[in-house]
Amino acid sequence: MPLQNRVQPDGQIAAHPARGTFTGNRGILHTADRQMGAALWKHRAWICCTLDWQGRKRTVMTGRNWTELFFLDEAVALAAGHRPCAYCRRADYARYCTAWARAYGKRDSAPQMDAALHRARAIPGARALRHVMHDTDALPDGAMILHGQQPHLIAGAQAHRYTPAGYSAPIARPSGHAICLTPQPNLDVLAAGYSPKLHHSFGT
Repeated sequence: MPLQNRVQPDGQIAAHPARGTFTGNRGILHTADRQMGAALWKHRAWICCTLDWQGRKRTVMTGRNWTELFFLDEAVALAAGHRPCAYCRRADYARYCTAWARAYGKRDSAPQMDAALHRARAIPGARALRHVMHDTDALPDGAMILHGQQPHLIAGAQAHRYTPAGYSAPIARPSGHAICLTPQPNLDVLAAGYSPKLHHSFGT
């Protein structure tokens, strides 16, 4: 049985056998028997990390250091409210910070960015995630929306339906308003020029 450690674009965590291309962290969410507890996060530094770090290998969801989460790609991680890790993805983190400064006119620290992301993605006091309606024509490439109750990645004039195993053939970008999964700070970073790393199924 697959472990419940696969993050979906809406920020929820599911069990699925398909492999992701990034890992990440929200704190220690699992119990001693490698099962997920009720919490969706234990701290506000939601990061997106490389799968390959100095050749190290580990058995996931063991010990009490962190719960390894996995994403199809970086667009999914951004939609779920994560940002690049400053340690294992230093160059991508620097690109993200540059886009953040361009969007907001100042260079914030990691804790300041994490606080802004948390305000945008979490419902206060509910331990649940929020999503808001957006004009689809105004969304930047790399944003993710719900269309027909399915997550879709926005790319130019097209939208690509997300599945845990990859993206399907594109459709025309939906018009009007839709629920946007990507929180506002990450939308602003995308609009300011940050380009997420996408799964190989994109565009095929």
